[in-house]
Amino acid sequence: MPKYILVSDFERFRLYDLEEDTVHEFNINELYKNVNLFGFIAGYTKHKLVEQDPVNIKAALLMGKLHDELKEIGYDGHPLELFLVRLLFLQFAEDSSIFEKGIFTQFVEDRTHEDGSDLGAKLTELFQVLNTTEEKRQTSRDESLTDFPYTNGKLFEEFLPIPAFNTKMREILLECCYLDWSKISPAIFGSLFQSIMDKTHRRNLGAHYTSEANILKLIKPLFLDELHEKFEKIKKNKKKLQEFHKELSALNFFDPACGSGNFLILAYREIRKLEFEILKILHKESVLDIDAIVWCDVDQFHGIEVEEFPAQIAQVAMWLIDHQMNMMISEYFGQYFVRLPLKKSANIVHANSLQTDWEEVVSKDKLSFILGNPPFIGSKLLNKDQRKDMEIIFDGVKNGKVLDYVTAWYLKASQYIQDTNIKVAFVSTNSIAQGEQVGILWKELFDNYNIKIHFAHQTFNWSNEAKSNAAVHVVIIGFANFDSDNKKIFEYEDIKSEALEKSVKNINPYLVEGEDIVVTKRTKPLCKVESIFKGNQPTEGGFLLLNDDEKKLLCNKYSDISEIIKPVVSGREFLNNIKRWCFWLVDVAPQTIRKYAELLERIEEVRKVRLESSFEPTKELANYPTLFRDIKNPEYFIVIPATTSENRQYIPFGFFDKNYIPLNSVYIIPNGDLFLFGQLTSLMHMAWVKYTCGRLKSDYRYSKDLVYNNYPFPKNISDKNKLHVEQKGQAILDIRAEFKDSSLADLYDPLAMPPKLKKAHQALDKAVDRCYTNKIFKNDKERIEFLFELYERYLEDA
Repeated sequence: MPKYILVSDFERFRLYDLEEDTVHEFNINELYKNVNLFGFIAGYTKHKLVEQDPVNIKAALLMGKLHDELKEIGYDGHPLELFLVRLLFLQFAEDSSIFEKGIFTQFVEDRTHEDGSDLGAKLTELFQVLNTTEEKRQTSRDESLTDFPYTNGKLFEEFLPIPAFNTKMREILLECCYLDWSKISPAIFGSLFQSIMDKTHRRNLGAHYTSEANILKLIKPLFLDELHEKFEKIKKNKKKLQEFHKELSALNFFDPACGSGNFLILAYREIRKLEFEILKILHKESVLDIDAIVWCDVDQFHGIEVEEFPAQIAQVAMWLIDHQMNMMISEYFGQYFVRLPLKKSANIVHANSLQTDWEEVVSKDKLSFILGNPPFIGSKLLNKDQRKDMEIIFDGVKNGKVLDYVTAWYLKASQYIQDTNIKVAFVSTNSIAQGEQVGILWKELFDNYNIKIHFAHQTFNWSNEAKSNAAVHVVIIGFANFDSDNKKIFEYEDIKSEALEKSVKNINPYLVEGEDIVVTKRTKPLCKVESIFKGNQPTEGGFLLLNDDEKKLLCNKYSDISEIIKPVVSGREFLNNIKRWCFWLVDVAPQTIRKYAELLERIEEVRKVRLESSFEPTKELANYPTLFRDIKNPEYFIVIPATTSENRQYIPFGFFDKNYIPLNSVYIIPNGDLFLFGQLTSLMHMAWVKYTCGRLKSDYRYSKDLVYNNYPFPKNISDKNKLHVEQKGQAILDIRAEFKDSSLADLYDPLAMPPKLKKAHQALDKAVDRCYTNKIFKNDKERIEFLFELYERYLEDA
């Protein structure tokens, strides 16, 4: 029996391998992709490959193993990183028709020793060949090297130290080669490949790359939707389509914190796919030279990356996605189209973006779009170099030190795009659209750089496709130095839901419809309401505080000591029904204090702690060791926990009298009445909190200066409406009292909240809404838009 049988009807080929009992079928225009099946005609021995798996986390882990083995023998740093990037390119090239199918795997299998002793030298020789044009190559070289084409692109230009391979390392490399690298997603694999180089990241492999769906959330409204709309309008007009094609090839894109190139890669892919649609219309007849009709290329894409390794990966990944797009066009036009040698490359600069003149990377005269996701690092987590970056960028900006690292890219981009039509979009942690940062960053951008927000994705989960699903709460903000009449907000019912698109007249920095206003710190309330204060700061090292057990021991020993011990109210105790106490020695006679030896010991420790402080005012407090730093003790007061879970629909507020001592993890409103309590406990106030407060992780962090003092309370309320609020507020307090054994954390758990309490809150919400307007609000978005409009009116009247 023959080994092979080939059948054809001149449109399709069907090749039967009788020994392996396999069948390969393909159309004639796919012959170039399957020519390796016919190697037996030229006398080649077939090398059996492992079942072709798509490149995925398994491939990244194998490359990680090779990385570790090389590093262990002392092959490290820049040479190791560049060496691995070259191997990545070679494996992709042999599986995706850049090179002859399987040529690299065959070279490693047939031309290197099994013990790996000559593999490093052979690979070094291969790199030199790939960097040498065919006419300049030595004729005496191993003939297996002659089939490798000249690659150029500077990828193989630098001479690297020769690594010393062994059997295990050679086997790992071959195991990598046996996978099908043609199915690689350059956008995903770049970040994945980068993360394997760090063992701590590798444990959570996949947590550090971004899903394509999330990247598309940025690039679609930034430029892609508009380009597709234009294409649909003109696709039947050949002349306009040719002009549009030329326009497409002149666009330039820049990611000033590009990492391993995710955003640039996907942007390029989408531009090439759109170009493909143009070509299918313009060239319905056969095409003699594909190279002449494909105008879009990788040199339209620019990036800056502070780390060298991801910068190298980004450049190579752009070649990989370019080749994938070339194969797509090859298949359609029935012609093999490959860009070898590599004449053009993406302009990826290895540098500190914040200390680099972007104009030197790409001229703003030719740039069209800036995009990316700069580092998510909070202001308190910055290292020394990052703090220096922030000082340079925000020099002269008041309170710039409290801003997150990502804000530096916003300011630098705003400076760069002055008097241009460049559009910008960044992914950022949602902290830059809420709390104190809004008033600092956006006031600067509005006042000094005339920035207008064109589109925004409100807070959503920036998750990825990995099992670990490392998620962070982010926003996407698109902006420019000019206005637009096509503004869009993408709203989310919750952070995990799909976006709902909404056309709006204007987008404020809190990413809701409204004028360009910012809420800045205010020391006194905007409206005529009671003042708010922080609870007492003890600054006593914990020596004047007692837990329940300590208090019981002392009371058992001294029957009258309870007279100088009072319960404290802090955020944790208030929400979780935990008992804690303090020695409250305001106006307590010295002879009373001296009766208790344990108390004197504690007072002495307070004195020592304060004296040891490097802060001069705290040292001064050592003269008064019997007292807290603050001694607020009002007759009665409303309590607001400074931090509370975002999962609660309502922040639990409470009433206390002078027998309770509030600590600094709560805010207090002395003399706050039932009407004020009702207003603060409502959804209307909660909407304001969500958008204007800061966050601790994702939890609400209430602020007296930002939230309470700026809150637009209703004015000119009728007695009837006021009474309704008071009655509904009291109903909530009464229902809470029915559940004596339940903490506020229990009662306000969204899953466990008693139905009667939920209904009482809903009744209060309606009563508070009526104090403002007869309008019925559908959701928080409508409430906050109403409140911002009201806030703006109050400011004008102030």
